[in-house]
Formats: sequence, C-alpha cells, structure tokens
Amino acid sequence: MVSNESLPLNFASLRRAYREGTTTPANVVASVLETISRDTTPGIWIHVRDGQQLISEAHSLQHAFARSAPPPLYGIPFAVKDNTDVTGIPTTAGCPDFAYVPQDSAPVVARLLAAGAICIGKTNLDQFATGLVGVRSPYGIPPNPFDARYVTGGSSSGSAAAVARGHVAFALGTDTAGSGRVPAAFNNLVGLKPSGGLLSTRGVVPACRSLDCVSVLAFTCEDARDVAAIAAGFDAGDPYSSPAAENFSWSCQLDPHRLRAGIPRTVDRSACDRQTLEQFDGACAKLEAMGVRLHEVDMSPFFETGGLLYGGPWIAERIAGLQPFIGSHPGSLLPVIRTVLTQAETYSASDAFRALHRLAGLERSIEPLWSRIDALVVPTAPTVPRIEEVMADPIEVNARLGRYATFVNLLRLAAVAVPIGRRNDGLPAGVTIIGPWGSDASLADFGSALHSAYSNTLGATGWPLPGRPSPDSQPRQGHILLAVVGAHLRGQPLNHQLTDRGATLVRAARTAPSYRLFALTGTQPAKPGLVRDAKGTGIEVEVWAVPADSFGSFVAAVSAPLCIGQIELEDGTRVHGFLCESHATSGATDISAFGGWRAYLECE
Repeated sequence: MVSNESLPLNFASLRRAYREGTTTPANVVASVLETISRDTTPGIWIHVRDGQQLISEAHSLQHAFARSAPPPLYGIPFAVKDNTDVTGIPTTAGCPDFAYVPQDSAPVVARLLAAGAICIGKTNLDQFATGLVGVRSPYGIPPNPFDARYVTGGSSSGSAAAVARGHVAFALGTDTAGSGRVPAAFNNLVGLKPSGGLLSTRGVVPACRSLDCVSVLAFTCEDARDVAAIAAGFDAGDPYSSPAAENFSWSCQLDPHRLRAGIPRTVDRSACDRQTLEQFDGACAKLEAMGVRLHEVDMSPFFETGGLLYGGPWIAERIAGLQPFIGSHPGSLLPVIRTVLTQAETYSASDAFRALHRLAGLERSIEPLWSRIDALVVPTAPTVPRIEEVMADPIEVNARLGRYATFVNLLRLAAVAVPIGRRNDGLPAGVTIIGPWGSDASLADFGSALHSAYSNTLGATGWPLPGRPSPDSQPRQGHILLAVVGAHLRGQPLNHQLTDRGATLVRAARTAPSYRLFALTGTQPAKPGLVRDAKGTGIEVEVWAVPADSFGSFVAAVSAPLCIGQIELEDGTRVHGFLCESHATSGATDISAFGGWRAYLECE
C-alpha cells in the first residue's frame, strides 16, 4: 500500500481547498509531478508531460478564473489511457511501432480540458487494449499496489495504477470486455462503464469498435459520474455516438428500500475463489441491511453471451482495424497478442451472422429481467491472479477474469464497479452493479450508497473515503436542481413559475463564500443579481427540484441580465442557479452584507 500524506485528490477535497484558498492548481500540479517522480513503480506511465508546461498551464487556468466562477473540473489532474488521443502526445496503444502524434485530442479529452481539468500524461495498457490482466505491454508491468505479486488488472492497467497510487484524481480508460472494471476492482477504485454511445470513441484506437466504451476510473462514484457527465455528448463524427447523449440526465437519487437487485445463483458463483465469495456474501448482507431486496438470477444467458466475445467471431473485429499495420509490421505484436488475434482467421462471415442471431436471441431472453429487478450485482472478477500465474498461462487466466464482465457491452448495458473492502489476504474486493442502457445515473447512486457502507480508503493512498453527499444534494431521477435567490423564492412574486411546473422545494442553503448580491434597477418585479466574486460572501438561496421536461421552458422565460449557470453551494456541491451579467451591477446597490434577498427586503 502506498503512503501518501499530501492533499487527497478526490474532487470534494480539491474543490474545497481551491475554494478556501489553501492551494492552487499550480501547487497541485507540482505536488503531482513530485509524487510521480518519487514513485519508482514500473509500468504506470508511457508519457508524462513536461513539468514546466504543465505548471504554466495551471497558472494560466488560475489567471483565467481569478475573478469568475471556475469551471466544474477546475485544476483537477487526470491521466489518459494511451489508446486515446491527446494533442501533441504520441498515441502508442502499447506498441512503439504503432505510435503516431495526433493533431487533435479525442472529443472526450477535449471536453474535460475545456472544463478545467489538467492532463498529466498517457498511461500504460495491455497492448491494443487486448486483455484483462495488465501484463501484456512492452512498457512494463505495473504490480498490484496492495501486493506486488499480483496483477493490477487491465487493459487499463496504467490508468488504474495512476489513480490508485495518488498520481492523479481520475483517469480515462476504455472498456470493451471489462477493461475499466476489472482494474478498478483490483485497485480499490470505482470504474464506470457508461452506456454505449454516451461518450464518443472518436480518437480512440479501436479494439472492437462496435462495442468500445471510454471508461472512467476514479476514487468515488460521485467523481466518476461528474467526469462522465462532462465527457458525454453527441458526436456526429462517431457513427456509434447516441443523439441521446446530448441531453442525458446524470442526476439521480435512489431510495435503497425500493431497490430490487439481482444476484447470481449459488451455482453461478462457482468460478469464484473462497475469499471473493466471502466478500460478495458480505456485500449482499450489507445490501439487505440497506433495505435492498435481493433476488437470485440465472446467469446462464449472460455467461453464454460473454463467451461470444473471445470465443466467437467478435475476435475478428479486433483485428479488422489493425490488419494494415500488422501486415507491414509482423514482428511488432507481443506473442500473446498475436496468438489472440490470429484466432480471427478461424471464423467466417457466416459464423459472424450466426453469432449475431444468437446474441439477438439472448438479449431478448434477458429483457424481461429488467422489469423484475432494478440492477444486477455480481463479483467484478472471480479471483485476483498472481503475475507468475498469468505469465504461465496467459490466455486461460485472462479468460477466467472476464466471467462477470464480458457480456456487458455485447448486451448494451451500463455498469459501475465499486470497492467493497478488503479480502482476508489484504487485496481489494469489488462488485459490479449492472443495469440496462441509460441507467448510468441510478447505478452511480446505487454504487455510492454501497461504497459508503464500507469503512474504506481511496485506492492505495490511505486517504479516507469522504462521507457520501447529503441525499438532498442530488435530485430524484428526472429532476434538475435549481438554486433561486430572489423573486422565485417562496412567497415571492415569481415563485409560481416553479410550482406551476411541478417543482418542489428541496432545502434552504447558502452559496460558497464567493458571491456578491446586488439590488438591480429597473426590474419588474424587483430582482437581485448574483455575481461570482472571490472576495464575496455566502448568500442565502433555496434549492428546488424542477422536472427535467419542464426545465427548458423555465430557462426560456429567464430574461437578461439574469441567466442560468452553475452555482457552488457552501457544502461544495454545484447546482444550476440564477446568475447575473456583471455589466448590470454597474450603479446597482451591493446588498451582500444582508446575506440574502429576504433580509434585504425586510430592512428596506
């Protein structure tokens, strides 16, 4: 386990430190670079960006938002799996001869950079993202941080290792067969595999292009969800991108007492080692204590589906995009990768169609299950193998690790891997919570509730797991949280615009201590204007839950100089809320000292 006494890199800790002025993005970047330079663990990074350039970028970020509200990922350091493009950094996909330098970042990376995140560099992976073990790379083998004899998991091995060891706050991986979930489980992390098409895969070296997903490895479900929500969006340049991604709701609040979870039958857990079984039984007991109703599920159709990925013609899709390179560079592949990919030659076009027909039948047979359960909970992996065990039997051991993972993408499901403490041997244990396409927000909330039921630490850092955000910091499914500060408060003349749309009051709150409130002139009815200011104070607000299908019409009714943006609350959470264009405060009265609109009206 790694000893790390620096500022925890989970989002809540970083945001609080930035808000309180106890650190800056430049200081965090300098600390991250020092942590990386001190850590002699092999096989984590393929490319770390120039330190002076990174610190310069951090200073530029600080300057850009010195007097305005910071973007949602302001100053948060992250890593990118080296099969995903970042401008100016070679993309190797774990194969030096394949390397090229992209002019443009992948859209998912570009969205994160625009939101204020700082890319530290590119991380190691199983070559061409082929494997779940993390030992198939010419750039070295990252050992498990809890016991160096064991694998760290793959193919997103370097991304998981970088987060687990406290090098970065989160990392992008990819997930075709479980590559964002298995390494999360082996490193005491959260691994979010979004519904296919929510995050663009343009700029990602394909593994199985029709199944590939960009995944997020992070310390908490909240952090992973925040990243996915920002990275998501429709990309017309990606034929597998879903138009639903553009307005997808990532907000959800679940009541565990109303949840129904499926779990594998006893016979379907037979592939698990004893310690994995013990931890899974413990997780089931915790779920029941939370009020979740458990139902045993026949996993046979899931297992058959999973077998199609590596034991069927989808292996041919893995080689489809690489054939020109392999033909011109026959010696560039690692022997085990060549062995896996050459299996494609044994399948015909008719085999592919037969498999597609069988997959359609399996998917149809599984569909009714989702009316009986809200989610399926499975062990993320049946065991944690030793490195020497994998090296001795690389293909069979790898295949065993995908028992509860490989069917997810084929069935177009969403999933989140969640830590559930430690096994008796000290290695991390995890479960994966799986749901139908589009259930991402509810899975993240479910995962957060389970994760918080354990006395846990973040990755291998020793940093404590932060308390779960208050239930009222997230709206129930299908609603958007909105902070109001003036004429829309209860009892004020425009409150009906909320109640007419079915909005409900969630709570009274205060903003972070970095806002100023002005009494605007010439508005009917009278309205205040809220402006972000680093030298400001906390202002009273009300947080309302607005039905998502009515939110657009509400925003359309808001007239200048007011607008709807993001407001940071005193507890560090961010919600939509009323802000004011700064030019409108010229000549307006600063009423910040009253602490809120109601107090000002009472004294007027």
